[in-house]
Amino acid sequence: MLKPIAVAGLAALGVASSVRGGVDPANFDLSVKPQDDFYAYADGNWNKLNPIPPEYSVWTPFYILRRQNSDRLAKILEDAAAKGAAGNAIEKMVGDFYASGMDVAAANAAGASALQPEVEQIEGIRTPAEVMNEVGRLQVMGFTAGFGFSSAPDAKDSEVYLAQLRQGGLGLPDRDYYLSGDDKSKRIRAQYQEHVAKILVLMGDAPDAAQAESDGVMALETLLAKASLSREVLRNPYASYHKMLVADLPMYTGLLDWAGFFRTEHAPAFDAVNLGQPEFFKALADAVLTGPLPQWKAYLKWHLGEGAAPFLSDAFVAEDFHFKGEILAGTKQIMERRKRVANEIDGDLGEALGQLYVAQYFPPEAKARILKLVADLRAALRADLQTLAWMDDTTRAKAIEKLDAIRVKMGYPGKWRDYSAITIDRGPYVLNAIRAKGFEVRRLLSRIGRPVDHAEWRTTPPTVNAFYSASGNEIVFPAGILQPPFFDPKADDAANYGAIGSVIGHEMTHGFDDQGRQFDLHGNLTDWWTPESANAFKSRAAGVVRQFDGYTVLDGVHLIGTRTQGENIADLGGLKIAYAALEKDLEGQPRPKIGGFTPEQRFFLSFASLWAGDIRPEELRQRVKTDPHSPSRFRVIGPLSNLEEFYAAFDVPEGAPMRRPAADRVTIW
Repeated sequence: MLKPIAVAGLAALGVASSVRGGVDPANFDLSVKPQDDFYAYADGNWNKLNPIPPEYSVWTPFYILRRQNSDRLAKILEDAAAKGAAGNAIEKMVGDFYASGMDVAAANAAGASALQPEVEQIEGIRTPAEVMNEVGRLQVMGFTAGFGFSSAPDAKDSEVYLAQLRQGGLGLPDRDYYLSGDDKSKRIRAQYQEHVAKILVLMGDAPDAAQAESDGVMALETLLAKASLSREVLRNPYASYHKMLVADLPMYTGLLDWAGFFRTEHAPAFDAVNLGQPEFFKALADAVLTGPLPQWKAYLKWHLGEGAAPFLSDAFVAEDFHFKGEILAGTKQIMERRKRVANEIDGDLGEALGQLYVAQYFPPEAKARILKLVADLRAALRADLQTLAWMDDTTRAKAIEKLDAIRVKMGYPGKWRDYSAITIDRGPYVLNAIRAKGFEVRRLLSRIGRPVDHAEWRTTPPTVNAFYSASGNEIVFPAGILQPPFFDPKADDAANYGAIGSVIGHEMTHGFDDQGRQFDLHGNLTDWWTPESANAFKSRAAGVVRQFDGYTVLDGVHLIGTRTQGENIADLGGLKIAYAALEKDLEGQPRPKIGGFTPEQRFFLSFASLWAGDIRPEELRQRVKTDPHSPSRFRVIGPLSNLEEFYAAFDVPEGAPMRRPAADRVTIW
């Protein structure tokens, strides 16, 4: 996944803030030499001209484009809401959802009253079985509680959907927030407990009772955090694959009432399940079967309120933003409501709203040109695999076979999802959100035991991102990212290969990173590498880990190379492959300079321009703990400092900061 390091008119933000492609010299900081710090050289002036808007914790070209898309979606929704019953079925559904989301007066008048039946259900819990039943009820409403339950392709039989039980149930972003002993983490834990108590008061509890309940929530979530695997361990797909019969779950979870839970979730009958992290579920079972019921009631009530807060009164919305936006991310101002509602509908009814978006903003000719770029990048990676000295012929043949089998999803689905079973009206916003989320939960669970639908999309068309799926062996490029600055039909080839080309190469390379390489051409978890080639890869990947471990981002906080290695490997490989594709495309062609730069220089400048931007310290600290991607600066200087092609393009001498010593240089693809 290409995910950026985090999601007033653009003209007010400076000359570099317009969303366009190509290479813009106005972004350069000419006081810096390319050989010393290419990120500062290529993006330094962009950062000066584009301060982070108060409603964002990160500001990059990704987020400019995301804000533009939010504006577009809000306008589509406003038009649909204005049509009312005169609109078609899709327009009426999304228009009614939008109208309910924009009805602030109704939300303020209702407070938390829509949640009262569920609060009473929680307060009436008397047994561990009823705890499990309520966990299931909250999950069906689309709210986090206890653990994760859904469906996904069986990691070792990718043609069948398998029931999946996975660790979860935490209110803070990661287990490390509960376990780290530094002062900043302790302070956030204290602020989190205050936040939990404030939400519980808004739900009707007395302040003293809410504070005591908050203590219980923290104790229970800390127990779950201690039992959770770290993100580094989870990078190994085998660590989360423990397929077993449902009948054997009691071996790990004792008398936990799984049958009742599955009924509550409306899951179809099934015999097999993947118990992702057995030790976590052992701890969970012990907590459910022997833990104090008042603690569980407080925990369940908190997760109900926390999940619903964005859809309730201004008081709930403000408290939700105060903790998640201000404290965790450092954001200064909440996003405009129309955009928040538009983003929510994109998440809940994305293939309905996406149809309206695509009709206005994704011309067919864009798709055709992108598909040519994909073919060029695939050919370049194939040529690279054919000549890799460290990969033996047995592994090479299977790698090429896997590359040739990669599916490409471009723009939007060939078949749109049917949402007609959902009831959406102009009543309470929170109930529309619950019904829409519940529809998706039930849709995913209904797939258990069925053949995998390879035509299904896992993201919405307006999304500004790109993905590789190991289980599907597919790359996905939503319409949202297929526009400037990532792809511009009016830009020269060097600029497009450096921007969207490096993204395509990045996603293809994910099929062969530390995780992706463990899945075969069909998306099955299996070891298809010879020991010799596997060891050669691991040795090179370890070099990437060491390089990024050495980067300091904030107050002595280091990047975690093991956690970010997949994305760092994909960045390095994607650049290498995209550059090779450009050189192939330029063979026999004139190579005029544009703006004084050669095509090769424009390639690297275009790549660097994607990662311009800034991030608030609070958000950066959070992302070091939770994000598999490195911060923007290191996504530029990290891979480029390893590339001979970059050295040649900018005459980077030995000993320069942007030229790593030969002994430390990492080459994989």
